[in-house]
This record gives sequence, structure tokens and C-alpha cells, in this order.
Amino acid sequence: MEPAAAAAAVAPPRVQALADAGVPLLPPQYVQPPDLRPLPPTDPSSVSVPVLPVVDLSAAGAAGVGDAVARACAEWGAFHVVGHGVRRGLLDAMRGAGRAFFGSPMEEKLRFACDPARGAAAEGYGSRMLANDDSVLDWRDYFDHHTLPESRRNPNHWPDFVPGYRVILRAYVKGLMECCCIIASILDTVVEYSNSMKDLAQKLLRIISGTLNVPPTYIEEAVGEVYQNITVSYYSPCPQPDLALGLQSHSDMGAITLLIQDDVGGLEVLKDGMWIPVPPLPDGILVILADQTEIISNGRYKSAVHRAIVNADRARLSVATFYDPPRSQKICTAPQLVCKEYPQKYRDVIYGDYVSSWYSKGPEGKRNIDALLIEQ
Repeated sequence: MEPAAAAAAVAPPRVQALADAGVPLLPPQYVQPPDLRPLPPTDPSSVSVPVLPVVDLSAAGAAGVGDAVARACAEWGAFHVVGHGVRRGLLDAMRGAGRAFFGSPMEEKLRFACDPARGAAAEGYGSRMLANDDSVLDWRDYFDHHTLPESRRNPNHWPDFVPGYRVILRAYVKGLMECCCIIASILDTVVEYSNSMKDLAQKLLRIISGTLNVPPTYIEEAVGEVYQNITVSYYSPCPQPDLALGLQSHSDMGAITLLIQDDVGGLEVLKDGMWIPVPPLPDGILVILADQTEIISNGRYKSAVHRAIVNADRARLSVATFYDPPRSQKICTAPQLVCKEYPQKYRDVIYGDYVSSWYSKGPEGKRNIDALLIEQ
């Protein structure tokens, strides 16, 4: 076995187990280098902090939506959407499914552990995404579902807590919150959520294509058949949150990511050298542009560098849906976006090669897409 494969075959400890055991100090493998640690919170009264844009899609087709999306893609690489057409109950059901899984006994969770011998991107319950054994670990556990194309779906790899578990949904009626228990399995919730996120991602990619003055389906066609993963991340309370990160700084490798959070918060987006907190929106979905969209757009739109910080008191949960190309897909800059004023910025790349580089080198900001820059 090669060294990288041998490293990947060693499962790290579960962060939740460490937190539940009440470890008083952060284990050394989770301690970030000083220059990567989160900074103390900034006093809002002492500095003007930018606010992530919120785009209302309920008026899709109106000029204002395209303009707002174009500005957000160029200036941030990320934005919240509301009026997106995904029902609130489904968002709550997916969050509830994640809480049900991570709230189950460890022996139950371990039944669905990913096989570390299959590499860092194996489906299931895990705690380490990178193959390098010497990399600093994130203070995070996760469950990764392979959801599209449907041929990748293997429900035997997914937790289905019937009859022992139920998804708890919270619905809002006329501004008043009421709780109800829905007899629904995690499997059913994930499938419905997967389909809704695919529809929303395609809608957004068409809006984004339109703002670049290429055909509405251009980015979809450039990406090819959608490969979708849904990753539920669980960030346990951390004994020394000033030394750790829940998820280190990175840009996503695919085309577009759709993310929902619970009410705890902890996601940050890098803008103009400053880490900007992204407060949760109960009805909102966070849109994060990923590296392949930056390549296709010739750098007109930027993939967002983001990270997750942790806290000492409350667990946090998020659900990220990744819309990615097949590994065999060749990703190229749109020729319509290349001219004398804007020469081609990135080399063409086979997506599978990009993924392999991302996992072997590690994320660390945008170093993977920067490796494709063409010297001008």
C-alpha cells in the first residue's frame, strides 16, 4: 500500500466523542498554525463590516435579480437566496435528519462509517477529508451522501432510523412556531432534498450564465452530467476554539454549492482580506460559487474562499449540497469570454485530475485553482 493510501486507511478519532468525553485541552492534531487561527471577534461599532448580499428569487426573470446575482458573483462569490421555491419544511427536515443522526449512540453512527481504505471522499460517516496523515485536522464530523446521478445512490449506506428515530420538523404558521413529528425516514428526506437542490442549482446556473451573456444552459452543459453530494457537517463544542477551525479555509472544487445552517452560525467568507461572518437565515440558502465556475467564466466571477469557526458552548450543524462535474469532464473557459482585453486566465483541466490534486495537496485557500493560472 502506498503511503497516502495507508494514511487514508487510518480512521481519526471522532470529534464528537472527544467533545462528549470533555477533553479539557485541544488535542495537538487539531491545533492550527498561528497565522490560520480565527481572530477575536471584531467590535461592530469600531469597523464597517460588509454584509453578504441577499437575493430574492421570487421575481426571477426581472432585471433586478440578474443584476444582483452578477454583483454578488463578481464581488463576493457567494450570496444568500430567499424566495427560492424550496419549502421551509424540507429545509427543517434535512436539518432534523442531521441532528437525528449525530444525536444517535456512537455504535449506531459507526454502522455507517465510511471505509477509509476507499479514500478521503468515501461515502458515509467520517471525520477526515484529506489523505495526508500529517495535515491539521478540522474540528468536525460529517456524513457524506452520494445522491446524483441516481446510479450512485446506495440507500444501504444511508442511515434510516425507522422505527427508532423520527425527523422533527418545525413549521411556522402566521409567524407562530409549532412543532410536529413527521414519520419520515432520513432516506426519504435526503432524496427529496437532493432533487430540490438539483432544481435550484440549475436555476441559479442559468441565471449566472445569462449575466455572462452566454446561453442560459451554457454552464450546465460545460459542467456535464451533475454529480451531487450532500454533506451534513457537525461541529461539536470545542475546548479551545481560538486554536481550532471547524473547516479550514478553502474554495469548493466543483461548480456551485448550496448550503443551509442551523441557528448557531460559524461560517465565514473571505472578502478583501477580511473574514466576514455569514449569519444563518432560517428560510435562506447560501449560494457558494466553486472553482470550475470561475474557470468557465474566465475569472469574471470568483469562487468564494470560506471557512467554519467553532465555539466552546454549542454544537453547530450545516448541510452542503455540491453540484460537480463528472471526473472525466474537461473544464474549459467559455470562448465567448476570452478577448484581447480579457485573455484566457486558466488552463483547461480534467475535473478528476483537479479533484485528485485538491485531496492530495489540501485546500488552503485557492491554491488549487491558482495552480492553473496562465502566465500573462
